[in-house]
Amino acid sequence: MTNEDRLGFAELLKGVYDFYGRDLSDASITLWWEATKQFDLDVIRKALGQHVMNPDTGQFIPKPADVVKMMGGTTQDAGLVAWSKFARALESLGTYRTVVFDDPLIHRVVEDMGGWTVVGMCNAKDWPFRENEFVTRYRGYKMRGETPPYAPRLIGIFDGSNAANGFSVGDDNLVLVGDQERARLVLAGGTATPKVGLTAMSALTAKTVEKLEAK
Repeated sequence: MTNEDRLGFAELLKGVYDFYGRDLSDASITLWWEATKQFDLDVIRKALGQHVMNPDTGQFIPKPADVVKMMGGTTQDAGLVAWSKFARALESLGTYRTVVFDDPLIHRVVEDMGGWTVVGMCNAKDWPFRENEFVTRYRGYKMRGETPPYAPRLIGIFDGSNAANGFSVGDDNLVLVGDQERARLVLAGGTATPKVGLTAMSALTAKTVEKLEAK
């Protein structure tokens, strides 16, 4: 969650506590916030709903540990939702356009799997395996409550070709997927720095040539 979610988070907790006939202090809200702020508000809302409906534990007021315990199922759901968003965008746009999703984890997972064009061009028989890989990777990041470094945009064929030929990559072929404002935040928060500190071979080759020519 972000600081913008804090008010909605407090209202959610107050509603749950009202359901159990209990008051919620500001100190308790702060403890809840610190314990669960690494998760998305929608995921917490779903986990609290699952706790309330649980026939074994639903009669007891939830604690942060109960919500985290419920995350095992909700991260699976979140991964499937993210895959569905990715698959719909791919089906409607193809791999020629460059895209920015409203979820930075989609960017990181797609990068880990080879990139927008690589994943998009896999054949039909591999599609179920790609879905399973995507959801598994997404859940891993989600359960750790982290947003790792990610590319600001997933480059399509047009922009990839332009970049390879020395042209700058603009926004002419850029498509925002999902919530437009959140997608813009994803675009602004991305980084072009390689994830594992690698230097492109072309750069190494260029430096080697320069050294040889200088001798």
